[in-house]
Amino acid sequence: MAAEMAEQPAVLRRILTEGAGPIGAVAERIAARNPRFVLLTGRGTSDNAALYAKYLLEILLGKPCGLTSMSTTTAYGARPDLTDCLVIAVSQSGGSPDLVASTTAARDAGAITLAVTNNPESPLVAASEFTIDVLAGPERALPATKTYTAELLALYLLVEALRGGDGAAAAARLPELAERILDRRDEVRTLAGRYRFAERMVLTSRGYGYPTAREAALKLMETSYIPALAYSGADLLHGPLAMVDNVSPVIAIVPDGRGGRALRPVLDRLRDRGADLVVIGPADEVEAASAGFALPTGDVPEELQPILEILPLQRLAYEVTLARGQDPDAPRALAKVTETR
Repeated sequence: MAAEMAEQPAVLRRILTEGAGPIGAVAERIAARNPRFVLLTGRGTSDNAALYAKYLLEILLGKPCGLTSMSTTTAYGARPDLTDCLVIAVSQSGGSPDLVASTTAARDAGAITLAVTNNPESPLVAASEFTIDVLAGPERALPATKTYTAELLALYLLVEALRGGDGAAAAARLPELAERILDRRDEVRTLAGRYRFAERMVLTSRGYGYPTAREAALKLMETSYIPALAYSGADLLHGPLAMVDNVSPVIAIVPDGRGGRALRPVLDRLRDRGADLVVIGPADEVEAASAGFALPTGDVPEELQPILEILPLQRLAYEVTLARGQDPDAPRALAKVTETR
């Protein structure tokens, strides 16, 4: 896991230099078909990447967009009319039977199908009309790290190309900034020491940061086994806020932009409740929290910040796991390819 986290700047560079052209070519062919709406499919980490793409597609492209429930086709046999719909299946391995079956059903129902995967030889690719290879290279650790950030960047480049933009130019600084964040191991190790005995964690954000909260919660649960609950800041106020106390930490991912501004009333409520508030975001927000990690987002557009936000949280999951005397490379009861049906 540590080695693959460290590879992420190189993976991001590879996507920008080798992947942007092929992604643009796929986008051009899809744009010519003018899909009316978009459905996204994924499991686990790839589902969080799909949620990120949902924000991109709705905000930047103005397309109605939804996350699918695969069981509607695989278990219940539903066959909706998907004419003129773009169905994007996101998967690291491209091998889960339910993902392949739902993509096949979507194609049979008239959808334009696109596989976004780290395995161009996978069954998912064979089932799809179009393919984007995220170029992350083999990922052997059970907790996905480099494939997640690779999926995010590939999806961003796709959406930018669909709307005729130059995503590679906007993302050019990401590899350098990722290196700077990953070099700050000692800061994250200090945070891990502070929270090694946590019995639960709550993670929250708004907008583009919400998929980051979900992915960070997943990483904490699958490596350290700490129950980690992820909520949109808006949803947190609709009930779950009642469980927040001054013992269990609340990790807030604060985007530098509209999502962060929408989250500020939530941060105020959390402080009012005496929460042990950890902020991942701009330096001024970190200073007003109990602890945190300041991100050097600078002039990085808000829609690209999730690629940087997740990096210290991946490391936090790793360091907390080590501090608790567990092995992040061998989570119990998990396999690299989860074959749901």
